[in-house]
Amino acid sequence: MNTYPVVERLAALPALAGIPREQLQWLVDHGQVHRIEDGRTIRTGDEEMAGLLLLISGRFSVRLDQGGVSREVREVTAGHITGYAPYSRLATTRVYVVADGPVEFLLVRREHMREMTRACYEFTAACVHEMLDRTREYKADDKHQEKMAALGRLSAGLAHELNNPASAVARAARELEALREEVIAAARALGATALDGEAKSTLESLESAARARAVEELSPVDRADLEDRVMSWLEEHGVAADLAYPLVEHGLTVADLDDAAPKLDAEQLPVMLRYVAVNAAARGLTSDISSAASRIHALVAAVKKHTHMDRAPAIEPVLLRDHLRDTVTLMGSKAALKGISLDLSVEDALPPVDGFVADLNQVWMHLVDNAIDAAPESGRISIDARRERDVVVVRVVDDGPGIPTADQERVFEPFFTTKHVGEGRGLGLDVVRTVVLGHMGVVELTSTPGRTEFRVTLPAADTSA
Repeated sequence: MNTYPVVERLAALPALAGIPREQLQWLVDHGQVHRIEDGRTIRTGDEEMAGLLLLISGRFSVRLDQGGVSREVREVTAGHITGYAPYSRLATTRVYVVADGPVEFLLVRREHMREMTRACYEFTAACVHEMLDRTREYKADDKHQEKMAALGRLSAGLAHELNNPASAVARAARELEALREEVIAAARALGATALDGEAKSTLESLESAARARAVEELSPVDRADLEDRVMSWLEEHGVAADLAYPLVEHGLTVADLDDAAPKLDAEQLPVMLRYVAVNAAARGLTSDISSAASRIHALVAAVKKHTHMDRAPAIEPVLLRDHLRDTVTLMGSKAALKGISLDLSVEDALPPVDGFVADLNQVWMHLVDNAIDAAPESGRISIDARRERDVVVVRVVDDGPGIPTADQERVFEPFFTTKHVGEGRGLGLDVVRTVVLGHMGVVELTSTPGRTEFRVTLPAADTSA
């Protein structure tokens, strides 16, 4: 094969402009030119992956299979390398290379790497730079994917938390619309009875009693007993028995009815009680809508504060009490599925810490999420924040089986996980460590069977100014 044109073609590539011609010639002399067609895949273990691939023409996409989906994590263009790089400690790789169109590349096998580093100094330096760039790109991509995974967990928890109040709003709105005609009819019937002063006073008393006692809770047994007694009273006084449930539901008792009956004539009593019943039911539905809407508002506010999505990233004093509380709120549904209790204790007057709110919230989310995964059914997780001299210490403790001693030093390594296959990416604690170190803090682990504690120590903010 005539290698001279290959050298010329390599020398003409902008990415190799700084590489001496004799080094390019060495690469051609010790390599083999390969040509593959569009869509061809080169995977780990294939012959082509036995060394360094220097792209002469075309484009490679470096891809990763994740969750059954293939996605591009990096591109390789003419003059750049992929595959094995000099000084790399990588024995295996999760990625594979796909030719995007016809591709021509030079393969320099691994057995030539040592000699290449001696004979091709500038090219080796370029390879090291590319390897560092490649590592940064993969790391950034992994961090991004972990953030997306965390966002997915947050979204799932939020959807679960929002489901109940949203359903309550929809149900109450439907019932309120159906009840509206009854309220109007009852009000018209009441107006037609021409209430005198004593009757009006009786109406106000019944309405006040219904409002005052609407929030009182009765046990199911007491409620059923009261409903039976009210139903019997209504039947004795010629009033429809179907009013028993709404009257009891909104706090009226037999004593209230006994007090009202002598002040009303036979026509006014059933009309007034029906009006009180349907009006109280409508008021209860509006209260349900208000409570559910308040719950939705609180959850949305917690997400906004947790993600800090309404502000640009900036270092600021962070009050951990509110953000830890938001984390517990957002993770509550996942904990509830396992019957796990989340107990939060924050020291009064806990000083703030200086930091990026969204990044620190990732720390609490990952630690609590991992604790929920580790805790047993009906377990307990405690989150505790205290000041210790000039630092703030946050502890997340679960009562799970613990982390084996051999794994405790590795849990903060990227891609290392103690979870079952498919349950974890092994990046959560790496994110925790990176964020904490970036805030001049320390994260530590102690674990024995029945008690695992992650301890985050952060400098307290200077509040003397």
